[in-house]
Amino acid sequence: MADCILIPAYNAARTLRQVVVDCLAQGLPVVVVDDGSHDGTAPQINDLPVTVLRHAANRGKGAALRTGFDWALANGYTGIITLDADGQHDPSAIPRLVAAARSGGFGILLASRHSQFEQMAGLRKVWNRFGVWCLRKRTGFEISDSQSGFRYYRADLLRSVVLEKDGYDLEMELLMKCWRAGFTIGSLPVPARVADGRATSHYRAVPDTWNICMTFLKYL
Repeated sequence: MADCILIPAYNAARTLRQVVVDCLAQGLPVVVVDDGSHDGTAPQINDLPVTVLRHAANRGKGAALRTGFDWALANGYTGIITLDADGQHDPSAIPRLVAAARSGGFGILLASRHSQFEQMAGLRKVWNRFGVWCLRKRTGFEISDSQSGFRYYRADLLRSVVLEKDGYDLEMELLMKCWRAGFTIGSLPVPARVADGRATSHYRAVPDTWNICMTFLKYL
């Protein structure tokens, strides 16, 4: 079984290099999707042994993930680990996430920041709690962090679904389509380096939260 690490990146010149270095230390291939950055993001890793895919213009996190998924599937990987380019996730937890995903047979396994929800602010904290409750109620899975971008995906799941979203709502679309396709979803407690990544995240609290909610309702 072959896994790879996928990092969607947009204007992450300040943080991307260390994230990639930490990921390479895990011994897995790394692919970075530069989603139309204009701050010199991609040149920060020119000397590192990674695959870099580029969008000519910014299309959104979901579009970057879909580009990376297509590349990983075309290259025969059986599992894809995603994490953000802003440094909030801890790549040293990747082996534990992969082992738990394989042993549990999960279609998607999320690295959960549930223990750090109180460190989040405003709508981010409210939605995380509400999203967790909604997903558990509807799917029956023990999902404790519905919005973590640190995840393990099985390739057969990704091949079985057609993805449409271009923004942060793609990650909710994946959860709902995974459930509807008969795959299992789980959570593994993995504290983030930074629980509330407002300073580095491009997440827009109101419009992105609205889109995520609408995506959840669409695929009920």
